[in-house]
Amino acid sequence: MLNILLLGPQGSGKGTQATRLASTYGLAHVVTGDMIREMKELPTDVGGEVKVVYERGDLVSDDLMIRLIRERLDRGDTLPGVVLDGFPRTMPQAEALDALLQDLGRTIDIVFAFHVPDRQQLLDRMLKRAAAENRSDDTPEAIKRRLELYDRETAPLVEWYRTTRGNVVGIHGERTIDEVFHEIGEALSSVEARA
Repeated sequence: MLNILLLGPQGSGKGTQATRLASTYGLAHVVTGDMIREMKELPTDVGGEVKVVYERGDLVSDDLMIRLIRERLDRGDTLPGVVLDGFPRTMPQAEALDALLQDLGRTIDIVFAFHVPDRQQLLDRMLKRAAAENRSDDTPEAIKRRLELYDRETAPLVEWYRTTRGNVVGIHGERTIDEVFHEIGEALSSVEARA
């Protein structure tokens, strides 16, 4: 079993690399946004709760998010492992995820922390994606707000995982997709060698 967590700001390449990782290593790609949209359609208690929250336009609470992650990790496709993309985003979520994984007898084997030093490169990538995917919510102002939110709430998780787990690998997200994937592959080789 291989459980991978990807942290990094929007536009750093996490989603692209998560998709490649899941495909190459036979892992389930757990994307919280996709998971919320999928779960709200399921005829389960949690699905019903998500649907109500989603239809009101509210944010999913940390407690409900953890229950969604638990339900998602109970599916058979997660047995070989998972790539977590988009969760956790805050310290309370990270602590709750840690407790959940402990309950399930799992652990995060490696955390990839994507870093792109040039904020303009992140903004340009996001605007390009917005145009390609016709995403009206990805305005320059909205992207800048999300990057500020990442810096304030999510970036501190990198250090938390580094000090509590010691399994953080920095990734140079400004490089090409193939170069980044090669860097990730080298880091995973060392994890698999230890297993």
